[in-house]
Amino acid sequence: MNRASNYAYELLYVVGIIAISFSSIFIKWSSAEPSVIGMYRLYLTILIMLPLAWKYRRELTQHSARQILLLFASGVMLALHFLLWMSSLNYTTVASSTIFLALEPVLVMLGSYLLFKTKTNRIMLLGMGIAMIGTVIIGSSDLALSQEALYGDVLSILGTIAVAIHMLIGKQLRNNISAFAYNFLVFAIAATTLAIYNLIQDYRFTGYSSHEWGIFLLLAIVPTLFGHYLFNWLLKYMNATAVSMSVLGEPVIASILAWALLKEALTAWQLSAGIVILFGVWLFMRHGKE
Repeated sequence: MNRASNYAYELLYVVGIIAISFSSIFIKWSSAEPSVIGMYRLYLTILIMLPLAWKYRRELTQHSARQILLLFASGVMLALHFLLWMSSLNYTTVASSTIFLALEPVLVMLGSYLLFKTKTNRIMLLGMGIAMIGTVIIGSSDLALSQEALYGDVLSILGTIAVAIHMLIGKQLRNNISAFAYNFLVFAIAATTLAIYNLIQDYRFTGYSSHEWGIFLLLAIVPTLFGHYLFNWLLKYMNATAVSMSVLGEPVIASILAWALLKEALTAWQLSAGIVILFGVWLFMRHGKE
């Protein structure tokens, strides 16, 4: 991988971090059920991708039984992530919810070692450690010791485990499947999983205001296409743990956005911790290997 390619991947990586950081803001603006938000977010993403589906028709329909099973598992895990993490935002603040996403790169790193024998050097571990310390700082001052907040924390942790599994499966599948085909199929499976959940819960599918539909569309374009799609594309060219490290940058951007758009508190201490996080992510990225 040449230097120009490295810089291009790093730039796209930064774009992805900024994009996914808007997710919690848009969700906070919506009054719809989290599972409904996730469902329409993904279905609208598929609708946007649809014009290119004919080009990839063979790859969308021709898979081995093992690939189909893995695609299904990846989609279900993504649906669980959206359902659990988005639900957590109803019980706690953006900073409190996003702090637990710091567990994702640890889980992905362990899974990558066990499944793919991916090695992690000391500088990468140092970078991860620095970033995680910063993440704890930026969210710890906002953690509320209440039963409701604790429930939100548990939902966030479970959602993090789900997305880590989704990421590991994606790393394996992306070796043989294009980013478009992988994302299209996984998004469709995840959206349909959420649709079935909504039917069981008897949540309404229609009657939402133009404001809500606008939020669904924003979620489809910004954090899904420019976030999740982009990260799934990068899985073929970057270390899976490095891609998952993007979530450590999310609390920084998300907390700043929450301060600016949701009027949630943001201290100088949290901003300083944000710099620590970004340095840790950068250190991991610069010394990460495929």
